Amino acid sequence: MAQALKLKSGTKLAVAFDVPVGKDPDFSLVSSFFKPLGDSSFLMSIPMKSGKSMTISDDQKLLIRYGDGAEQNIIAGYVDETVKQGIRSYWKLRRVTEKRTFFQRADERVKISMHVAYSQPTWHANLDGIIEPEDGLTLDISGGGMAMYLNDYFEVGEICTVTLPPMGTSKAGKPITLLAENCWTRKAEKRSPYKNICGLKFNYKDQRDKKRVADYIENMKKYTS
Repeated sequence: MAQALKLKSGTKLAVAFDVPVGKDPDFSLVSSFFKPLGDSSFLMSIPMKSGKSMTISDDQKLLIRYGDGAEQNIIAGYVDETVKQGIRSYWKLRRVTEKRTFFQRADERVKISMHVAYSQPTWHANLDGIIEPEDGLTLDISGGGMAMYLNDYFEVGEICTVTLPPMGTSKAGKPITLLAENCWTRKAEKRSPYKNICGLKFNYKDQRDKKRVADYIENMKKYTS
């Protein structure tokens, strides 16, 4: 269950319309946080466009970015209604079960479709005591994480194990198994052979683990150019 945003009134928010996975949202609209309304909703100032307060349909998903420094958070939601508070009007935004964490990092995101194996420790093991992994397909990958097609549904914050496949014959291209945290899940497009798409953040054990993934991605670029 979502927790109420712990932001000060007046905190600057960058707003964008939702975009398909793999495309970058345009956070050109500016708003500010006013106050929380329980755990799943809050009031925010109405962004201005062409000198006028914006109007929006109730089925338009918005992305709201906040935070400073090395880590910024993005939440998604829909405008339920316009609320009057004194002489000002605010949007009441209802958050959906989605959390994205964007890291300002030097490593680039590489777009690649490759099959990966994933599983969760809570799954039932087979008669040999082994948890059989499922097949996923990446959209892109970076040192911070990856987006992946899958047929399961992961809740935000769920942990899974992901195995990146061998890539070439060099040491850097050996398969890697990692723990990853799910940051968002959405339905895949209608023609996709997979049901959902999720965004995973890699949870590294140590710097050595992180270096292995960086070397793997550098090696992978040879096969994507």
